[in-house]
Amino acid sequence: MSSLKIAVVCSSNQNRSMEAHKFLSKKGFDVCSFGTNGHVKIPGPSATQPNIYSFDTTYDEMSQDLVEKDNLLYTQNGMLHMLERNKRIKAKPERFQDSDILFDLIVTCEERVYDQVVEDLESRGSAAVKPVHVVNVEIQDNHDDATLGAFHICDLCQLVREKEDLESEMEQVIAEFETKVDRPLLHTVCFY
Repeated sequence: MSSLKIAVVCSSNQNRSMEAHKFLSKKGFDVCSFGTNGHVKIPGPSATQPNIYSFDTTYDEMSQDLVEKDNLLYTQNGMLHMLERNKRIKAKPERFQDSDILFDLIVTCEERVYDQVVEDLESRGSAAVKPVHVVNVEIQDNHDDATLGAFHICDLCQLVREKEDLESEMEQVIAEFETKVDRPLLHTVCFY
């Protein structure tokens, strides 16, 4: 499937989806990334004090805000580095629920996000014309796991891209990938 259109989705379109977006783009995939939450959360000085932004806030504005709040803290915990990476990919985070792009494959990074994506697709109503495969690759929300997760997502996308007839071969792709990463995946087909 040479013209594969891919979405990678996490909760805030900050860490996991953006790391995968960067990696897939470098490998030549046609990819977009999204979040599903109602707002963007970035870790703050404590677990009970996250930094919360709207999806309309640019990565540059978030970065400036964190520098003003505590440059040393956000440099040490990697948030400023993460936002610098994000700025090189796109201007601001995007919500999946606000996108009208038709994808061939949507990869989510946690089960809760998978459920939100499937619920959103089902609530849109469909003419049942174009199928989209939704697959969850569980990734912990930290820098190291986001990097490893991006490699796994790329491997999955490569397997999908190699198939001639995705509709008849997707179950084989899922089984092959589950064996490779030694963990089960969630998978469903929705329609646009």
